[in-house]
Amino acid sequence: MFRNMIEENKSHRSQNAKEDTTHFGFKTVDKQAKQGLVRNVFDSVAKKYDIMNDVMSGGLHRLWKDDMIRVLRPTKGMKLLDVAGGTGDIAFRFLDAVQGRNDPKSPEAEVTVCDINESMLNVGKDRAIDRGTLKNIHWVTGNAESLPFPDNSFDAYSIAFGIRNVTNVDKALTEAYRVLKPGGRFLCLEFSKVDIPVLDRIYDTYSFHLLPKFGELITGDRESYQYLVESIRQFPSQDTFKAMIEEAGFERVTFRNMTGGIVALHSGWKI
Repeated sequence: MFRNMIEENKSHRSQNAKEDTTHFGFKTVDKQAKQGLVRNVFDSVAKKYDIMNDVMSGGLHRLWKDDMIRVLRPTKGMKLLDVAGGTGDIAFRFLDAVQGRNDPKSPEAEVTVCDINESMLNVGKDRAIDRGTLKNIHWVTGNAESLPFPDNSFDAYSIAFGIRNVTNVDKALTEAYRVLKPGGRFLCLEFSKVDIPVLDRIYDTYSFHLLPKFGELITGDRESYQYLVESIRQFPSQDTFKAMIEEAGFERVTFRNMTGGIVALHSGWKI
């Protein structure tokens, strides 16, 4: 009996240890530490982030994001919350897609960009000034796991290449559900699992051997891009992430692979 109690205690301690830790790339870290580590990564790369996106994807990220906006179908009067979108890539596309729609009876569309990293938001604000896009866009510092917005506030929620950096993805999904209005749509664009033989090996070679080198040459920061590559491999598969979205309460959840599964676009509805 005493031996059983010892084994139960060991098992309990082991379970607690797992619950208190998470991954930062391929490293195991305390959950409380991950947010700060991720913030340091994006503080380091913020000014060259958009340039590196072009280098890392060969410019494909532009097409992936354009496709995300086409799926969203922005309309006049729509209120979008774009999370982890500090540099404004999704927000600007959203507002551009709404421009020119002649419907004077409808209010103008609005987008709120919420990012935990102020360095990324500052880049986005500077881009907005350069573009002259100052109306109908709001910049908010906030955590995806505890969004600073009331329930049922937005018509749509988007997050592009950001959710894999969240410490507790389940909490972020629950928050996405909370702030959406009934009938609201959730869209997540994220690196995923390549599903084409041969391409997966080519992609691995490119990711692990070349991307960190590009990061070092362009931003002077190899380690941050090593983390970003590793974080992609740690993110759940398409089917697993779909189940997580459903667990958060979303219905009619689907996903579509892009470029052989390098990226997947997940969609869900709050019904």
